[in-house]
Amino acid sequence: MKEELKKRVIKGPDGFEFEVEPLRDYYCEAPPTVMPGAYIKIVEDLFNWARSESIWILGFGTGCGAIEMRPLMTPRFDAYRFGVQWRPTPRQANLLMISGYLSVKTLKRAIRSYEQMQSPKYVVGLGSCTINGGMYWDSYNTIKRLDDYLPVDLYIAGCMPRPEALLAGVRDIKKLIRAGKGEGANRYAENFDWYKANQKRVIHDWDMPGYSW
Repeated sequence: MKEELKKRVIKGPDGFEFEVEPLRDYYCEAPPTVMPGAYIKIVEDLFNWARSESIWILGFGTGCGAIEMRPLMTPRFDAYRFGVQWRPTPRQANLLMISGYLSVKTLKRAIRSYEQMQSPKYVVGLGSCTINGGMYWDSYNTIKRLDDYLPVDLYIAGCMPRPEALLAGVRDIKKLIRAGKGEGANRYAENFDWYKANQKRVIHDWDMPGYSW
């Protein structure tokens, strides 16, 4: 564990000493919980329609896949007409789009980013690397299947998928959300121990809380 994350005693400006334990003091220890739907189906359908028309993406680009997201912001493809917007922080986003390969180090950051997003939230795996490791399938330090570690709602196949394929994927995820099938966050809460065991099996320097929100 990193030195700055260990429990220690520090002295404040007024001279009083107090104990600090960063992993307990700066994070919430409560695990994720399943979020039930609205009490009436027509209300939940309205919520799902609104969610599907407001996709705020946290782009997690680790390789060549990140390049394919940029053209969607240009007039030629114009993803904004679908209610799609890119956001800079996990707190503002509801769709985590992971593009390219994931090493063990980057998986650690992807998990932390996902867990800091507010529910309901969704995950899209972009490209062959997130499906089966792609060209890095036999690498000692690259994960093979993203859905062993995070609840993927949709994969977009290709190496790398063109912007047209990304737009098709956006339309597909919107259909899933509108139909009430975008339940990745609830799957993560229901199978939290299984996901966390898989994550810790490959991330040996686990220096963050069990749930990072």
